Amino acid sequence: MRVVVVGATGNVGTSLIAALESDPKVTTIVGVARRQPRWEGGPKTTFRAADISTDDLQDIFSGADAVIHLAWLFQPMRRPILTWRNNVLGGIRVFNAVAEAGVPKLVYASSVGAYSPGGGPVDESWPTHGWPAAPYGREKAYLERVLDVFELEHPSTRVVRMRPGFIFKREAASEQRRLFGGPFTPRAGGVPLIPDIPGLRLQILHTDDAARAFHLAATQPVKGAFNIAAEPVLDMPTLAELLDARLIPVPISLARAAVAAAWRLRLIPATPGMLDIALHIPLMDTRRAREELDWTPRHAAPEALLDFLSGLREGAGMDTEPLKPDRGLRGRIEEVATGVGERP
Repeated sequence: MRVVVVGATGNVGTSLIAALESDPKVTTIVGVARRQPRWEGGPKTTFRAADISTDDLQDIFSGADAVIHLAWLFQPMRRPILTWRNNVLGGIRVFNAVAEAGVPKLVYASSVGAYSPGGGPVDESWPTHGWPAAPYGREKAYLERVLDVFELEHPSTRVVRMRPGFIFKREAASEQRRLFGGPFTPRAGGVPLIPDIPGLRLQILHTDDAARAFHLAATQPVKGAFNIAAEPVLDMPTLAELLDARLIPVPISLARAAVAAAWRLRLIPATPGMLDIALHIPLMDTRRAREELDWTPRHAAPEALLDFLSGLREGAGMDTEPLKPDRGLRGRIEEVATGVGERP
């Protein structure tokens, strides 16, 4: 089996390469990334440098049994036209290249962020119109509509939409701190206070568990959407306990105002709309993944978070451009110089 992984050098991609390498049914893996990594992946893996928004993809996909599309540009959130060009238009180019190359299976990394507001738990039939106040929600929802049309026009292609919660591992800690926390984020364990924001609760999972779910989706005869998350649901009191921090009640209006002020002052790279997404997304029912994919997470949600926090303390990373380790004060000064969310 020949599998192409688009976005192979990021958080999920690196773990997915490892999962595919361990599968005897998979004989060839092609990792696609904008920049050629120094990390080799494994004996079955070769890397191709390609930008999904501009480069030819049909040749790369030719002969593949499955294409797994993970690539996503989270930053710069201050330039939504740039992220739209890469994520939406680039995603459409990936889907079209899959059809042109005659690939029989497309696995796409959607997100819990594609879901419309709700309480939950909801299954995969819940509407996916996203939260329009943030580019991430708009872009994920738009690609869900694109895939609706794609499936009608290309019924011979088996399409799988993976909708994971928040995904963490130790080696991705520095990347995620850069993307969402910014240069002024203190190291884990140094946070004395945690805001207890009403309604803020998260479904998360370890990256290795997410990778296994994508691996199963690519190699089994399934199609449709799958919710992916571990138990238990994490709320702010749980986070405070994990960080050994004091819990302070904070009204939603004050939390929004604080995040908006930090955004305007360029203290954080993540738009205030990301807080709104976290407050509005529904809880997901993951029964279908467990029953049809035979997928069960090996790590509980607190384990995934603790693994991430240990990486944050250590400045952990990998030898790929997205996952490069924390460079300390010099690296944070460079982040400030690039505008904190102004550049990729």
